[in-house]
Amino acid sequence: MINAREVAWGACGQRRPGNKPPMPAELPAADLAAGRVARIGRWAAVRPRDGGDPVAVSRLCRHQGADLSKGSVDPKGCLVCPWHQSRYDVASGRMVAGPRGFLSYHGPTPGYATVIKAVGRVLPLRVRRLVRRGESWSLG
Repeated sequence: MINAREVAWGACGQRRPGNKPPMPAELPAADLAAGRVARIGRWAAVRPRDGGDPVAVSRLCRHQGADLSKGSVDPKGCLVCPWHQSRYDVASGRMVAGPRGFLSYHGPTPGYATVIKAVGRVLPLRVRRLVRRGESWSLG
């Protein structure tokens, strides 16, 4: 008889395409200090620099799909993409500044950045609350 683990991971322990391991939906409170970004399940948890309540936003940058949970928080409290520095307002999910490059190029791209910023306004990041439960944060 085949168990569920073998179906998802294969009898030899290799992951089969389309079957991903479950993502933890909780994050230890110590991993989300003020001004930090961390991954929580399929979301990026963002804690403002002032230590306010964190929020979760969808993890994929609207520019080229970078993992925003590897980003940073700028002095104004915006989430900054790790690849090309697109900036997002975490309260609304809207892109407030377009990318500073594309693919492997990093530099000025005035027309291109304007187009990507418009896409980010039309398709903002999804935003969810995080709830403190004991010594961890979970999606609300």
